[in-house]
Amino acid sequence: MRRFIFYALLAGILFTRSVFGQTVANPPSETHLQSPDGKLEVVFAQKETSSGKPNAARRQMTYQVNFQKKPVILESGLGIQVDNHIFEQAMAQKVSSAVGSAGAGWCDNLSIKNVINTQRDTTWKPVYGERSLIRDQYNQIEIQLQKDDNPNYRLSIFIRAYNEGVAIRYFFPEHPQGLYHRVMAENTEFALPADTKAWFTGWAQGPYSLRPLRDWPDMAERPLTLQLPNKLYVSLAEADLTDYALTKYKLLPAKPNTLVTAMYESADLMSDVGTPWRVIMVAEHPGQLLENNDILLNLNPPTTLQNTNWIKPGKVMREVTLTDEGANACIDFAAAHQLQYMLFDWKWYGPAFSFNSDATKVVAKMDLQKIIEYGKQKGVGVILYVNLQALYKQMDEIFPLYKKWGVKGVKFGFVQVGSHRWTTWLTEAKRKAMENGLMVSIHDEYRPTGTSRTYPNVMTQEGIRGNEEFPDATHNTILPFTRYLAGAGDYTICYYDKRLKNTHAHQLAMNVISYSPLQSVFWYDKPAQYGGEPEIEFFEKVPTVWDETKVIHDAIGEYVTIARRSNNDWFVGTISNNDGRNLKVPLDFLPKGKAYTAHIYSDDPTVQTKTQVRVSIKKVKAGQSLDMTLLPKGGQAIWLTPDL
Repeated sequence: MRRFIFYALLAGILFTRSVFGQTVANPPSETHLQSPDGKLEVVFAQKETSSGKPNAARRQMTYQVNFQKKPVILESGLGIQVDNHIFEQAMAQKVSSAVGSAGAGWCDNLSIKNVINTQRDTTWKPVYGERSLIRDQYNQIEIQLQKDDNPNYRLSIFIRAYNEGVAIRYFFPEHPQGLYHRVMAENTEFALPADTKAWFTGWAQGPYSLRPLRDWPDMAERPLTLQLPNKLYVSLAEADLTDYALTKYKLLPAKPNTLVTAMYESADLMSDVGTPWRVIMVAEHPGQLLENNDILLNLNPPTTLQNTNWIKPGKVMREVTLTDEGANACIDFAAAHQLQYMLFDWKWYGPAFSFNSDATKVVAKMDLQKIIEYGKQKGVGVILYVNLQALYKQMDEIFPLYKKWGVKGVKFGFVQVGSHRWTTWLTEAKRKAMENGLMVSIHDEYRPTGTSRTYPNVMTQEGIRGNEEFPDATHNTILPFTRYLAGAGDYTICYYDKRLKNTHAHQLAMNVISYSPLQSVFWYDKPAQYGGEPEIEFFEKVPTVWDETKVIHDAIGEYVTIARRSNNDWFVGTISNNDGRNLKVPLDFLPKGKAYTAHIYSDDPTVQTKTQVRVSIKKVKAGQSLDMTLLPKGGQAIWLTPDL
């Protein structure tokens, strides 16, 4: 998929303060770039070292990042391995790659020809999000390079410095002979200060552990959040992955405390084209990482979709009986408790893993059209699960068919991730679903990279260890500063299931902690389990998208408090790890001088219900604090609404 450098100029801009480019004549071998607030500095350099060959020097590209003079990334290598010898031979061109070496030295003889400086400061309004307005402000340099032995090969290094972090990508301008580019590997290194620790997981749905930068059992999933010894917090992430192979992080044994990008496989590209962005988020507190995660959206192109009125966030209840009776009961419960969607999970069209199943036909004993119509009368939309086999075989047929049926969305099941092939296929599936007016939830090992800006119909995705695996409370206190930095995560909240490892107030609070525009609730639950528990009011009132998000407490692995605003109401979620504790929640985020009514949902073993959640009401205002006593594995949810 072709990338154009200036796609951001096409964004829905509410205001623009400055956009300009400046070319530097006789570019130096070392270039400095600062963030708009001056706190972050990036230094790019090209250094000559011995190549081991007579009369041939090796030019090594490097960069380093500092925050207020504190080291974030020490001097680290930049480079990309390209092996084009097959294309070059086929088109009778000079072979510029060392055959058999996978083009390992492709960047060794690049010369800097130009450096272009750019600044940008715009604000745009997303279709939905964790904030209703997003600022896109950065300073950028483009280092334009050319191969000494083959001037038709050019490469640009784009480096952006935001106040929130740094982003780097490689870009291949159009090749005049039309040669393709086979990228074998990226060699973007991240040399970190000694004693840095990482919140490590080896796969997208895995558990987390805090580890030093050595002896990892596998490559690290992204985002990868790091605790630096100088008390800074860093998260390494990926943005704009649409036409490339997935990249994780691995240790470099020869370089202590150093990570390097590790591609799932090679990628065959057609210029002009850029790689995904390598993002280095930097913060003084973990909560700032979550508050600043719009950097990933900013690194993606804006959507081309003109009418977004059909994209409606909401809460989803799953129906598993696949019967008319079960579906109608689910719709009635959803309508009574202000849930907007019902999901028919797998097997409604047959065995999900079989290519012989036909996703245009309902094999379950239910009348889908009558159910869709009944849901429409009740204000509850229907979402259908479709597994990869049927998506791959029938996507062009089922998407327009589902739109005709009145289906609101599709849940993609067990998608393949990692390879260049499946990444581009999934991008195409997002686009085709968008063209057919279908919202999308992508499940299993897929993690987002900010592409919901381009495809806002992709409301959520899994790529998270959620309630399907029943993680413990400590795991949940890690998620906001690791997985949720990447964007929406379908945690599949459930409430009544006896396998839960956390308290019910903890589960309520997860509706705020977990950002997911399509929020799955009551995942393993059935309408019949509802016993009139008064705290279900919180499920009814809490929205799934927000105008403002603030992190109040951010002790990774211990406790978390997040406050989110929707219109004039605030919703606050607090969760503790496996230990109990007492906390204060300052209400400084409320507007001064305005009184609020706080509806507080807290664990209380003396409450005579099966969930043992107490609902209390208190008058509050800005400047006050609320005291919380959290049980082990506990939590508390608060709904704050302004007094008239």
